[in-house]
Amino acid sequence: MSAVKMIYAGIRALGIEEEDDRRDLYQRITGKRRLREMTPAEKDAVVSELRRLGFKVASPRRQLDGPFAKKLQALWIAGWNLGLIRSADDAALLAFIKRQTGIDHPRWLRDPKQADKAIEALKAWTARDGGVMWGNTQGFSWLRLPGARVAWAQWRKIRPEASLAQWQPFSAVVLQEVMGGQRANLDALTAADWRTVNNALGEIIRGAK
Repeated sequence: MSAVKMIYAGIRALGIEEEDDRRDLYQRITGKRRLREMTPAEKDAVVSELRRLGFKVASPRRQLDGPFAKKLQALWIAGWNLGLIRSADDAALLAFIKRQTGIDHPRWLRDPKQADKAIEALKAWTARDGGVMWGNTQGFSWLRLPGARVAWAQWRKIRPEASLAQWQPFSAVVLQEVMGGQRANLDALTAADWRTVNNALGEIIRGAK
């Protein structure tokens, strides 16, 4: 995880919600009020301070093995970040896979038809109850990646009045608040960037419940 991503994860975990409070913390540590103005060493210093204040960096999530495991795990985490799934742990996902296919673990899930049953069930759930527009970009190129579609559905949960005709507030939050100004526009976000956005918005959705 980059220093900027750790900083944003840390300020969320510590409940530093007001922008002025964040800026004050940055200035106290580095003398600068914006991340984009800091050197790599100064960003590391902010991370160290957040850790001193109690922020703990989570261990990377272990990937399940099997030809369809990555896609199943990604869809499961999408459901978690949409507030549809109570538990993000692998045990809950394995129980879901067994209910759908009768197979105990994705490492033994080799038949594409059986895998599709679980995959399509998750996609249908996240579309029906989560509002994800799978396979539909609505003419917006930045919606080409699955993580972007999940993020837009998350935004609609946070801001039910939002519409694609007025997507600029969403863009501002994603680019400035989550990505810290590291990307010029939504089209520049990678799949990994969108995972960061999904996790950040997921914390807001779960916190509102």
